[in-house]
Amino acid sequence: MSYRLPGLALLRTFEAAARHLSFKQAAAELCVTPAAVSQQIKALEDWLGVPLFRRMTRALALTEHGRAMLPKVREGFDCFAAAIESTRQAVAGPLTVIAPPSFASHWLVPHLASFTGAHPEVALQLSSTADTVDRRGQAAIVAALAIDPRDAESKVAILYGTGSYPGHVVDRLFAPDYVPVCAPALLHGDHALRTPGDLARHVLIHDDTLRDAGPGVARSGWGLWLERAGVAGVDPQRGPRFANAALALSAVLAGQGVTLASRSLIESRVAEGSLAIPFDIPLPSPFAYYLVMHEAIARRPAVAAFRTWLTAEAAAQAA
Repeated sequence: MSYRLPGLALLRTFEAAARHLSFKQAAAELCVTPAAVSQQIKALEDWLGVPLFRRMTRALALTEHGRAMLPKVREGFDCFAAAIESTRQAVAGPLTVIAPPSFASHWLVPHLASFTGAHPEVALQLSSTADTVDRRGQAAIVAALAIDPRDAESKVAILYGTGSYPGHVVDRLFAPDYVPVCAPALLHGDHALRTPGDLARHVLIHDDTLRDAGPGVARSGWGLWLERAGVAGVDPQRGPRFANAALALSAVLAGQGVTLASRSLIESRVAEGSLAIPFDIPLPSPFAYYLVMHEAIARRPAVAAFRTWLTAEAAAQAA
């Protein structure tokens, strides 16, 4: 049977633009220019003889024809991906895991031995970047996870954000609570941390990722925590600022002051005695950690094994 179809590239461009409702975001995903996306959509519309998008000044919307076409086009690409995957050998292949610096160093690495021990066949590579925090822009995240289904390498990411990542398989891991953290030595001596008010005599260390974690925590993190603890007379803005939690915790481990840190990321260090929580007053975060992967690779053996292991570890953490 012969099929009269437009070029596959035109359909792929349509699916990305329709999913994002943005030529710009589709261009970032496909690694082309927005002008190229616009030209390909126009070529597809000319081929079909009907408009697929309504182009407004600051928005893009699907026409009735576009809305009717999108589910079937997506179903077709899913079938293509499934057909390709079904012919691949069941070999684990290399797996790259991209995570926020603090999550990678303070949570993932301490847990990772159980995965590598159970799955020695997986060639795991761990990478960390601040692009895994939503404030860095979803385009950078999507580009980092873009993959050719014919490529043996698989990439997954642990993202700290809202959980809205179109075109990807998303598993919620856990949402952190932030608590004050210090070196144990600060619990003793002339200026020991005995009540929250004692923070007036200590350096407040700031993790700038808290400042960007939604409108509630945006009040500097420390400002909202001090209010929650009922502390007045402490300037929440004073003290050095660090770009991420990994750097802030390094300063705390060196005895330089007190920071707000995710309880889930520092529990092992508290248990071993290198860190202490002087006041167990939690500050909830509006963001959570998510495991995110492209739909085309979710069934690969290495990806499925890591996904099963990580979600189980996260469930144990939450419990």
